[in-house]
Amino acid sequence: MSREGKLRFWLIGLAVFLLLLYLLRGILLPFVAGMAISYFLDPVAYRLERAGMSRTMAAVLIEFVFFLFVGLAIFLLAPVVEDQVVSFAQKVPSYAQQLMHRGEPLWRSAKTYLSAKDIDRLRSAAGEYAGTVVSWVGAFFTHLLTGSLAVVNLLSLIFITPVVTFYMLRDWHGMTSRIDNWLPRRQANTIRQQLAEINAILSGFVRGQALVCLALGSFYGLGLTAVGLDLGLVVGFTAGLISFIPYLGTISGFVVGIGLALAQSQDWSLAAMVAGVFLVGNLIEGNVLAPKLVGEKIGLHPVWVIFALLAGGALFGFLGVLLALPVAAVVGVLARFSLSRYMASSLYSGDTPEGTAP
Repeated sequence: MSREGKLRFWLIGLAVFLLLLYLLRGILLPFVAGMAISYFLDPVAYRLERAGMSRTMAAVLIEFVFFLFVGLAIFLLAPVVEDQVVSFAQKVPSYAQQLMHRGEPLWRSAKTYLSAKDIDRLRSAAGEYAGTVVSWVGAFFTHLLTGSLAVVNLLSLIFITPVVTFYMLRDWHGMTSRIDNWLPRRQANTIRQQLAEINAILSGFVRGQALVCLALGSFYGLGLTAVGLDLGLVVGFTAGLISFIPYLGTISGFVVGIGLALAQSQDWSLAAMVAGVFLVGNLIEGNVLAPKLVGEKIGLHPVWVIFALLAGGALFGFLGVLLALPVAAVVGVLARFSLSRYMASSLYSGDTPEGTAP
């Protein structure tokens, strides 16, 4: 087969794969989630297998412990989260009054510098923007709750993901060996090298970042609760969990936490303590957690991570978010490989191949 024929073959295969991924995006979530959990837990299964346990028993034990831990965490945290949410909902009117009281001096000073016409414009603009935001939020949750596949996806995540996780974890090495046998023989070593680099990036980022997010979520949640912030556990744990998007978790948690602290307390002490919790958490993440668990050279730039997550979410929803980082790692490795080949070629150096005319 000619080079053009090989290129056409791979391009057609890629197009068919992307088309199937788009058409089946509504049912792929439990399978992708199961693959992600299996990939995360595969090193533990490998160590148990080396210790003498069969792969099947290792898969059963690991999955049981993993989902038991998740279930216990939900069971223990659900009552606390419920109490904080109910307490927060009851205090919303007092929070609104507190914020209005705090903003009254600013409003008075604004009246001295702005005309009545400008004030009316500000009021109308604020009302329009508030209405737009409310409509967007309402439309999002309406679509989320009433979507045709919302209930199916939820049930499949609960019941199908554990099954997929077990079989993927049990047969992981068999599947990778079978895929290795499918590789083109002449390019097999090159493909293996690129796959090894992709695996190193994903294992360093995904597994490490998951541990960082759990550690940060626990620290922020316990810290904000300890300083007395209402809804502190929810705000802190959510900020930690979304910290896999660079800077988003810390910044969003800091803004929400400071806003709640100003609404809850009449002085600045609570806001200062909330800021201190996020400052200490950020220092721990940057100097201890990230270097130890993620590493410095993972090959995924923060801007590339943010773009990949947003693009995946926009195209495929939550499924796209799960697929974003593996795809970003693959694209990054292939881009660096192609760049190295280009810089080693005559196209970059300008040299003419031996025996040809310039």
